[in-house]
Amino acid sequence: MDKFLDLFKIFIAFFKIGAFSFGGGYAMLPFIEREIVNKNGWLSPKEFLDVLAISQVSPGPIAINSATFIGYKYNFILGSIFATLGVIFFSIIVINLVAPSLEKYKTNKNISTVFKTLRPITIGFILSAFYSTYEKSVSDLFSVCIFLVSFMLLNSKKIHPVFIIMFSGFIGIILKGA
Repeated sequence: MDKFLDLFKIFIAFFKIGAFSFGGGYAMLPFIEREIVNKNGWLSPKEFLDVLAISQVSPGPIAINSATFIGYKYNFILGSIFATLGVIFFSIIVINLVAPSLEKYKTNKNISTVFKTLRPITIGFILSAFYSTYEKSVSDLFSVCIFLVSFMLLNSKKIHPVFIIMFSGFIGIILKGA
């Protein structure tokens, strides 16, 4: 019974994250951090950053990757399944119930206003995730240099982000060790 309660608890935590965050995976990060690290203590802040890094370099949506990794750490395979189902369950419900009528009301002024209002909120969530991640991960001169070089390369050159990630990881291994 305890195991079922644990699985239900992680499902509910990720269901809330999926239901009350808009704007994709990056906008969900503050919610994930608050629910998983601050409220339930399932991960430490450092473990959360590790999950975030793994989720970003893994193929697939960041919210689903995060839920899968956190669920696995919390309760292995069943934890992964329940966390992943939790984060996508609300979306499945909305797609099946609301999406068919959305086409009918897509020109409605009130619906349009709601979506326009959600845009700056979503940007705020993403900036909050950026600030929180930056604050915890850019902590010494080495990480500041990697951040600045990566930022400049991404914004000034035509270098694919995958190569920058691989290069930064390689430099980190050489200079800091694994």
